[in-house]
Amino acid sequence: MGDLTILQTIIIAIVEGLTEFLPVSSTGHMIIAQNMLGVQSTEFVKAFTVIIQFGAILSVVCLYWKRFFKLNTCTVFDNEGVSGLSATQKMLVYGKRILYKFDFYWKLLVAFLPAAFFGLLFSDKIDEMLESVAVVAVMLVLGGIFMLFCDQIFVNQEEQTELTEKRAFKIGLFQCVAMIPGVSRSMATIVGGMTQKMTRKAAAEFSFFLAVPTMFAATAYKVYKLFTTGGMQILADNMGALIIGNIVAFVVALLAIKFFISFVTKYGFKAFGYYRIIVGGIILVMLMFGYNLEIV
Repeated sequence: MGDLTILQTIIIAIVEGLTEFLPVSSTGHMIIAQNMLGVQSTEFVKAFTVIIQFGAILSVVCLYWKRFFKLNTCTVFDNEGVSGLSATQKMLVYGKRILYKFDFYWKLLVAFLPAAFFGLLFSDKIDEMLESVAVVAVMLVLGGIFMLFCDQIFVNQEEQTELTEKRAFKIGLFQCVAMIPGVSRSMATIVGGMTQKMTRKAAAEFSFFLAVPTMFAATAYKVYKLFTTGGMQILADNMGALIIGNIVAFVVALLAIKFFISFVTKYGFKAFGYYRIIVGGIILVMLMFGYNLEIV
């Protein structure tokens, strides 16, 4: 089947689907899974771990399709008549109506922009860090320690229901922290949402929504880089693995999202903190005792 066997393809895709939307670092878990499966870090494997995110983001669109494909129909600005206004004033009124109609997409775009900027700026450094299991392990532990106290930090805060452009942009800045492998994009954006007075459930859902443009852009950029470097044949030769990987990631992510929303609403983040510390700690101990966990 190429660089990956069918079993390796399915296992890595399951790991992606399970961990992409949980605050445990999907990238870190896939690096660890690759190592345990003895998968070499070839150009295709690097592309595969990014491209199968497309299946995961489709699960978000599927579960929340009413939010993704429903425009605001409220006539909040219709009371602003345009008769007697200058051309410039009319444009401002019409502009406000359009922005309100596409408000959901506009806020996602604003939140997405920081990751797009820094992702392009530091793409080579990010790829370099993706090779390091030690970085993943340390960030798993540090993130886990933070999550043990996360619920206490944001307890009894006054909830803000309106997501403004400014608050969306701040959440987008938090997402940039997740470019460090092991941090978890989900954790960073959920914490970012909670700093902006969102509930755990609302912050988690916005994290899912923000994953769609972010992960789609990452997938498209990876395919574009392969295209410009003559690597499209690699994808063609491994198309079976890509199809299977995306399907498996889609199905597993559907189940993981439903579980996570229910669990985090009732119990918070502490359990995920303990999990991160245990996994990261085991990896660090193995590295200390000389086990070669680096992907080659």
